[in-house]
Amino acid sequence: MEAKSNKFGIYLKIMWGLTLFSVFLAIIFFWLISAGKLGFMPSFDELENPKNLVATEIITSDGKLLGKYYKSENRTLAQYPDLEPYLVSALVATEDERFYKHSGIDIRGLFRVFKGVITRDLSSGGGSTISQQLSKLLFPREDNSGIKFLVRKFREWVIAVKLERSYTKEEIITMYLNKFEFIHGAFGVKVAAQTYFNSSLDSLQMHQAALLVGMLKNPFLYNPVRFEDRALTRRNVVLAQMLKNRYINRAQFDSIKTLPLDIDFNRSELKSGMAPYFRKYLERTMIASKPLRENYGSSALSQQRYLEDSLAWYNDPLYGWCNKNIKPDGEPYDLYKDGLKIYTTINYRMQQYAEQAVEDHLKLIQPQLDAQVRTLRNPPFSNDISTDEANNIINARVRQSHRYKALKQQGLTEEQIKKAFATPDTIIVYTWDGYKDTIMSPLDSIKYYLKHLSSSFMAMEPASGAVRAWVGGSAYGFTEIDMVRSSTYKRQVGSTCKPFLYTLAMQNGLSPCQQVPNVEQTFILDDGTTWTAKNSSKTDYDGKMVTLRWGLSNSVNQISAWVMKRYNPESMKGVMQRMGVYSDVPAVPSMFLGTAEITLYEMVAAYGVFANKGVYTSPIVVTRIEDKNGNLLASFSPRRHDAIDEQTAYLMTNLLQNVVREGTGLRLVSKYEVFKDYGGFAVPFAGKTGTTQDQSDGWFVGYTPELVAGTWTGANYRSIRFNTISLGQGSNTALPVFGRFFKKVFADSTLNYNDHFEFERPENLSVDVDCFDTNPINNQQEQIPAFDGFW
Repeated sequence: MEAKSNKFGIYLKIMWGLTLFSVFLAIIFFWLISAGKLGFMPSFDELENPKNLVATEIITSDGKLLGKYYKSENRTLAQYPDLEPYLVSALVATEDERFYKHSGIDIRGLFRVFKGVITRDLSSGGGSTISQQLSKLLFPREDNSGIKFLVRKFREWVIAVKLERSYTKEEIITMYLNKFEFIHGAFGVKVAAQTYFNSSLDSLQMHQAALLVGMLKNPFLYNPVRFEDRALTRRNVVLAQMLKNRYINRAQFDSIKTLPLDIDFNRSELKSGMAPYFRKYLERTMIASKPLRENYGSSALSQQRYLEDSLAWYNDPLYGWCNKNIKPDGEPYDLYKDGLKIYTTINYRMQQYAEQAVEDHLKLIQPQLDAQVRTLRNPPFSNDISTDEANNIINARVRQSHRYKALKQQGLTEEQIKKAFATPDTIIVYTWDGYKDTIMSPLDSIKYYLKHLSSSFMAMEPASGAVRAWVGGSAYGFTEIDMVRSSTYKRQVGSTCKPFLYTLAMQNGLSPCQQVPNVEQTFILDDGTTWTAKNSSKTDYDGKMVTLRWGLSNSVNQISAWVMKRYNPESMKGVMQRMGVYSDVPAVPSMFLGTAEITLYEMVAAYGVFANKGVYTSPIVVTRIEDKNGNLLASFSPRRHDAIDEQTAYLMTNLLQNVVREGTGLRLVSKYEVFKDYGGFAVPFAGKTGTTQDQSDGWFVGYTPELVAGTWTGANYRSIRFNTISLGQGSNTALPVFGRFFKKVFADSTLNYNDHFEFERPENLSVDVDCFDTNPINNQQEQIPAFDGFW
């Protein structure tokens, strides 16, 4: 008996020894894991500040999300108060029923899993807590095989416990839902709600929240876009778990489980959505690097670009902002990962109105161009360029295409590629009714897009400089040239340049009622040759005395030439520069014809000087930038300076209102039925049309006291154009976009822009602006102007 007792004692000591040794080994094992001796273990700082790639948000002045910048992860962080209670309930009920009762590891859950493995009961569920799942998302496993898997599994336990010590339960739930990838480019639950339901988090309904929670098990397997039935079944499992855990009652469950998925798929893409040209401009501006001369070519255009970019780098705090500003960790800001919030001046509704105005008008005039193009020798190019020139343009576009580069990489010869481009195929093309599949050869598709008209538009408040709408062109994705501010693709401005010359006249003592001879004016050029300015067509007033007001209203070249002779080109150039024109403008006698290439951005800002009583206010597109936590990083305000005196600004407004009352801008106030969609305004705007040589470009820039806007219309190549002045002039191609936009703006009472505006007359105005006794056309009946431009 005593021997048996001693033997039992020995066994007991061995058992306790093994137990204590196992505990000791376990302690050593977990210490080694915690210390990072058996593989990566995040530091305290990494646990406190886990890295999330967060997309930058672009926000309009009226609080709407305009778009995002990201490369790999489209993620926007949600806060716990943003989460609907039933979203949290669905998560806990489905993924971790005892979430609020454990400290990172659920021992009861592990025993349940162990029992399920022994009994082969696959319905027993998993043992990973939400904290453990978060640890896997924050610090992914590198290898899932063999002993390494076991070590990493235990490491996740340690990380989960550390997370529980560092964060509250609410913070852990929020971090988990922010980190999870719901596929289709939706990183985090906030983006997922927008992607799958086109909804904000606080507007999610219970059955929608249950679907998103159901996707957490396997977003590919339960993808509601591809596997609707499977996703519906999984969603109802989540609802059943909510019933089981008493988050909902039987009546709610029975009602909600019968609802459809209600998918409203809305994947975020840069090339879709509102203001794509503006978003691309803002992106390029913010990530710009410091200009280095060696990165620019030697041509005059390249050197001008270098000059403009250099001035922007030193004078515009937004230009290159990401590279000029350093984060606390010493790295520059990353537009695609740091979750910045960029608050812009763009008004969402005004941007909609601008884009709609462009689209509505181009739909009307594109068929007119198409009809003319079909009659040409080398469509879509005008007959004044040779076949070789036309082929060179086409071949250049072919070599620039993705299709050509792909075929070249496949090893095809030039002849094989040429044959492939001539072979009809199913091609997606952009139309004014959306993207459509059609049978067309790739070569014909290039010609199709070449004749596609584009129109740019910009509107800003002249006092604040806030840009409210920005349309760089049409068919973004196929045509990405931004004609608002592209330094590479500037266009001649035509007669919209003449007001700068008249400004010179007004500030030097002439008045709108000044009478001048309507005769040819000849200039002796620097090389000894002569140039004579002539009118585009004969009128009843050739050779007679007319007012300056009549000359500008009807865009008469001979009157502008008379003013130019009285002063000089350098003086006109100086006026333009003070009014904000930074493009290279050659100081030559013919400059008032608008032969210089200037951006729409510059023209709108310059006309804003007239509206703002002589003060130039630089356009701004961003008011402030915040980090992902809402901390202010930067704020922006416009630059201002006196460009001209207030009296000169008012006199120019008087002249430009007359352009609309009875000159080339007459359509805006015309009561004719044909102009009803963009005309018939009760009070005349101040503005000016412009048409370049051979109708390659159409312009209109105009303003009220509160808003200045401008528009350009044309094709990407000047040799693609209307062949008649009646269709190609700015009053037909550009002015209607302006009118359509203001029709919508004035009809929207929430915008608070006054449609019965008056321009404030300066006190002690010393110049007579009543030209009724001298203006030769004041007694004429309303007429449609025939020409507004270059020659």
